[in-house]
Amino acid sequence: MRTGNGHHDRRKRRDAKGDRPAIWIGYGKLVKLHRERSGLTQQQLAEAMGYSVEQVASVEQGRRPAKDTFTEAAERALDARGTLSVLQDDVDLAKLPSFFVDFALIEAEAVSRFSYDPLLIPGLLQTEEYARAVFTGNCPPLSDELIEQHVEARLSRQKLLTRAPAVNVSFIIEERVLLNAVGGRDVLLPQLRRLLDAGAQRNVEIQVMPSGRGFHPGLNGPMVLLETLEHQHVAYLESHGVGTVVTDPAKVSSFSLRCGKLRSQALNAEESARLIDRLAGEA
Repeated sequence: MRTGNGHHDRRKRRDAKGDRPAIWIGYGKLVKLHRERSGLTQQQLAEAMGYSVEQVASVEQGRRPAKDTFTEAAERALDARGTLSVLQDDVDLAKLPSFFVDFALIEAEAVSRFSYDPLLIPGLLQTEEYARAVFTGNCPPLSDELIEQHVEARLSRQKLLTRAPAVNVSFIIEERVLLNAVGGRDVLLPQLRRLLDAGAQRNVEIQVMPSGRGFHPGLNGPMVLLETLEHQHVAYLESHGVGTVVTDPAKVSSFSLRCGKLRSQALNAEESARLIDRLAGEA
């Protein structure tokens, strides 16, 4: 009877966790283990880290994902010796929408990346304010907590642009995207400046597809083309919250041809920077 009741209790605990990612729960258990080994209460750990006790409790229970700053503070306070830091990328990855995770895993280890974006500034180039405006406008609406998780995850992905060894990254953005004041004019100007700063990096190329080009291969929709560590090419397509990873060589080859065509039809990097700079001056 005790065994049956114990199994029932464990099942209820699993049910109570809902959809919380296992990595958040595991990370929280590790924080609790380090804290108890250090002889600290949650209140004492919170004071040592400069966080509220509610925040510490939420992370320990897997209800809230740890941010980089939380992990850094916990490492210092608990002398965790890297056992928490090593989990941070996985904690961040679990903040992403479930449909996007498979692609994000491939993207994190890519050696090159190309994307064509006809509707929005690419996520890897978005400012925090622009990203928040995008997620705030989601339909159906997202909770405030989920919006912040998605924003944090998007900003975390941007480490790809400064990773060592450098990843060769190319973006083609439709000109009309640069004119669409997502989040308002106060958000647009810093976003345009962000594009100029990113484009100045040696491993980042930003091209603008000018309005009035007529038909071109990108009008079939946005796309991403990646080269993996094993030099396999993978395509990714996304629309309305549905993402598809394409690995069939024949299909990926077609995307590669479209990529080359788009690059030849867009403004080159220097011309694009001048256009973005001019638009920033007018914003």
